[in-house]
Amino acid sequence: MKNTLIALSVIICTAMSCTQKATYIEPQYGQLSVSNGQLVGSDSTPIVLRGVSYGWHTWWPRFYNAETVKWLKDDWHCNIVRAAMGVKPDSSYLTHPDKALSQITAVIDGALENGLYVIVDWHSHGIYTAQAKDFFSQMAKKYQNCPNIIWEIFNEPVIQPWEDIKEYATTIISEIRAQGSNNVILVGCPHWDQDIDKVAANPIIGFNNIMYTVHFYADTHKQWLRDRCDSALALNIPIFISESGVCDANGDGEINAPEWNTWIDWCETNKISWITWMVADKEETCSLLRPSANSKGNWTENDLTEGGIMTRNKIRELNK
Repeated sequence: MKNTLIALSVIICTAMSCTQKATYIEPQYGQLSVSNGQLVGSDSTPIVLRGVSYGWHTWWPRFYNAETVKWLKDDWHCNIVRAAMGVKPDSSYLTHPDKALSQITAVIDGALENGLYVIVDWHSHGIYTAQAKDFFSQMAKKYQNCPNIIWEIFNEPVIQPWEDIKEYATTIISEIRAQGSNNVILVGCPHWDQDIDKVAANPIIGFNNIMYTVHFYADTHKQWLRDRCDSALALNIPIFISESGVCDANGDGEINAPEWNTWIDWCETNKISWITWMVADKEETCSLLRPSANSKGNWTENDLTEGGIMTRNKIRELNK
């Protein structure tokens, strides 16, 4: 990947491209789209993106900067990062929108500067249609045609039925498209992104470049969820793993390395992109960093948790 990125030219943004941004580096696979149930690059070849998600911006803002993005590209060999903007908790977007926008924009712009794809994640468990519509309208207009951008419009629905999620998603997708952005959009599934079968039975129609998120945590979600995903894939339902972990679904507990490797092998076989949770130093198993980790990268192995070491090694192995 390094050699590919070095060879890529810096693209000058115009009013019809990345507005409010001077330059960006063309990402590895160019403009992404969805074709026949697969994420494809600009040459229409199916691709796999591999990277990590930042933790909620609300609680781990110290890592939300361009320097960590560069480190994740150069040292971890990530070709994608995910900016997880907290929506509901205290001091999150609903109460402090300017602060939230400033922090996630630092990661977004860092990704553009380093030629990475970036997921702009509305990290919510509830539906806030008016606020989400305003947010994605602003962001889609600002980054109108940047090929680096992927929109994630609902992180993890919890109790909402698919019919309500679908209605919300249709509203937000329409707003993003109205701003001229045809970038890939990720839509969450019911029950913490587990019920992909409900999506498969009644998918969103009338829009292109739509994918559906499934989240797995290796010690909780096992073959039953892969079977559910296989059934959806057989119906050409496009799946993107926008969050996953080596441990239990509560973010803690034991690491289940065999099951995690089975999941990664499944993703690679099916050309499903996958993101690992999370760039944070919280004392729980899913955190990739220890409190000793510098806020701007330059992490040694001693700064990484066991899960962080596993994730870094796997991404480096596959993103050569």
